[in-house]
Amino acid sequence: MVKSNGDNPIRKVLGLGYWVQGFRCFPWMAVNFFLKDGLNVDPSTLQLLQNSANLPMVAKPLYGILSDAVYISGQHRIPYIAIGAFLQAVSWIPIAIMSPSSISVLTISIYLLLSNLGASIAEVANDAIVAEAGKQSISSKNSGKSSSGELQAFVWVASSAGGILGNLLGGVAIDRFSPQGMFLFFGILLSLQFFLTIIVHERSLNLPRSSTNPEHLKIESSVLGISKVLGQAALLLWGVIYNRHLKSVPSRKLISSIQVSMAVFMISDMLFVKGVYRDMGVPDFVYVVLFSGLSEVLLFFKILPFSVLIPQFCPPGCEGSLMAFVMSAIALAFIVSGCLGVALSSYVGVTASNFSGLPHGLIIQAICTLLPLSCSWCIPDDVKAKDKGNANAKDRRKDSKKQQ
Repeated sequence: MVKSNGDNPIRKVLGLGYWVQGFRCFPWMAVNFFLKDGLNVDPSTLQLLQNSANLPMVAKPLYGILSDAVYISGQHRIPYIAIGAFLQAVSWIPIAIMSPSSISVLTISIYLLLSNLGASIAEVANDAIVAEAGKQSISSKNSGKSSSGELQAFVWVASSAGGILGNLLGGVAIDRFSPQGMFLFFGILLSLQFFLTIIVHERSLNLPRSSTNPEHLKIESSVLGISKVLGQAALLLWGVIYNRHLKSVPSRKLISSIQVSMAVFMISDMLFVKGVYRDMGVPDFVYVVLFSGLSEVLLFFKILPFSVLIPQFCPPGCEGSLMAFVMSAIALAFIVSGCLGVALSSYVGVTASNFSGLPHGLIIQAICTLLPLSCSWCIPDDVKAKDKGNANAKDRRKDSKKQQ
């Protein structure tokens, strides 16, 4: 059996990680008794709480995207395993040390959500390491077919062993120890995993690295920083201009104009990618500084007229809930658009080393940006404009009556 130099560190990290995740059944067995006997939670509420605590598991694709794209101190797997262990530890230990009389159902629900969030993040990072290491084994000239599935079998055994031991010990411990004692034991175990994980550097795992440099334009980070500064300055200037000159413009017209401007900037980005501006003698860094930062904040321009328009139609007493709903909808839109962006990039064939499909992606993005204009009629007229129009109509009727 052929072993790579990074085989042992990988086995240590993944073996511990998968074993701990399998062992999670140990504290969760105690949760049922703690809620039922300690907090006197009725069965229906208990069932609802347990199911809702699994919500963080639904967002695993987002954690995967984050782990793939965002590096922490030059690493993008080990830090997320450590973060997952830490989040779990800080959720179980407080439950263990708090007095049952001071714990509410809402409090323990939040802690359980936090625990599952940490578990989800750790599981995604662990699975990514297995996939990367497995890919390396398959592509290696010196590794046989049997070694490509060896790591997968190893982590499966580790997880199963953790689950078996967790259920066996849980069944014994639940009769001899308090649920909070079991929470404390698992919290200490997670703390140990956290400290053992952070002392491992990802380089020791010998994971495959990209052989290409995705920084295609070779633009310095200082130039990108200046571009973002100009974008933020444009946001500030937008607020001043709107307050002085654009408040009287109907919201429907203003929002539609911004939407069209966003599409125009996307078409401009497509021309930039195809090298049109470079052929005209405009250096890449000039376009990035002057236009990229501005195009990034165009979406935020549209939020201002919306935030002015919406309160005008808000029923009295509902301002807080309505604005919270609007802000939540905007946040959800950012998340959905980010995921769709990843899907679009994959569809047009954009990778870290191949940008040939990027112009097509930008054209599709511009078309999708223009589509909401077909629903612009749904944007109501401003209340002030309506009131002004009604007042003018009343004045005209009064004048006509006087003339009669």
